[in-house]
Amino acid sequence: MMAGDPVAEKAAASVLKRAVELDKAKRFTESLVCYQEGLQLLMEALKAKGQEDGRRAELRKRVVDYMDRAEFLKKHVENEKEAGKYHEKIEITANSVGYSYQKVLGRFLDEHVTRVEIEDPYIRSIHQVYNLLRLSELLVSNCRNLKSIFLLTGREPGNQQEMLDELKQSLAKHKVVLTVEYSTTLHDREIRLDNGWVIKIGRGLDYFRPPEGKFSLGYCDFDLRQCHATTIDIFHSSTVRSIPK
Repeated sequence: MMAGDPVAEKAAASVLKRAVELDKAKRFTESLVCYQEGLQLLMEALKAKGQEDGRRAELRKRVVDYMDRAEFLKKHVENEKEAGKYHEKIEITANSVGYSYQKVLGRFLDEHVTRVEIEDPYIRSIHQVYNLLRLSELLVSNCRNLKSIFLLTGREPGNQQEMLDELKQSLAKHKVVLTVEYSTTLHDREIRLDNGWVIKIGRGLDYFRPPEGKFSLGYCDFDLRQCHATTIDIFHSSTVRSIPK
């Protein structure tokens, strides 16, 4: 029997297994991304030469089944968004990995995002401003129509202002305006996108553990960086509350 494309089949099975796990955990937006990736791989396996008719029919049925589930979830998410009831919860356990800003936020960042508002009382020390820098890089890369970032944070004696001013100048070169305001009573930690998504992270942007060293895995790639335990709540609202300007 000809095996077709066993590599694509194996990869599809792994991704779709993850899609089903996320689906069961009600992490529907993440699940949809995995369903889409898994279906693409499954289609590649279906198109492979040398596939027996029986095996091809089996793969075709899997494609239809997963596609139906993905379509159902897509409609469910859209309906919940329109009703203002969408809520997704992610529990990050201590020392877990795989939660870079791209993984947590990437699927919500698109051409419809023009303004991002960040409330985080702890964008103060060097590593915390670096966190903001990494998020800013992701926003600029993924949101081609991004115009402004608004940060509300706590004030810290030292070079906080200098670091944020440097970031502001760098963002300006990409035609993005960074506005920073300070609060002495701020406790909330959330990110609001003007496409309607609101992401609340219990620990704010600073949910990563320090790397073991400058030449250790996870120093650059935050998907390999261990995390502190925290909770992420994701909402959608057609009328996102803006920070007063």
